[in-house]
Amino acid sequence: QVHLVESGGGLVQPGGSLRLSCAVSGMAVGINSMAWFRQAPGKEREVVASIPATGRTTYAESVKGRFTISRDNAENTLNLQMNSLKSEDTAVYYCNRIIYGINHPLEPWGQGTQVTVSS
Repeated sequence: QVHLVESGGGLVQPGGSLRLSCAVSGMAVGINSMAWFRQAPGKEREVVASIPATGRTTYAESVKGRFTISRDNAENTLNLQMNSLKSEDTAVYYCNRIIYGINHPLEPWGQGTQVTVSS
């Protein structure tokens, strides 16, 4: 059974940075397509960034140039480096395995990690 545990969120001022991590058990991140999602209050969950098993990473237009998705195969984690944070980045962030291209999540959601960008 796949288990996803997100961490690294917190309160940060606009312009600041955070690094999120998703600890994965039950599957290898290195051979699966993975993604970070986020859900802001009152909004639907959306894909922020995705990384295929092989190929290029993709990003939502709203985070291009500011966020970087990566994975650590040795630690079996998925990471999201977030720079130049804006108030509109405030959301609960989740990771998941996906069908690459359509970003359909495949595993039960973890608890997520709250990111709050505020002065």
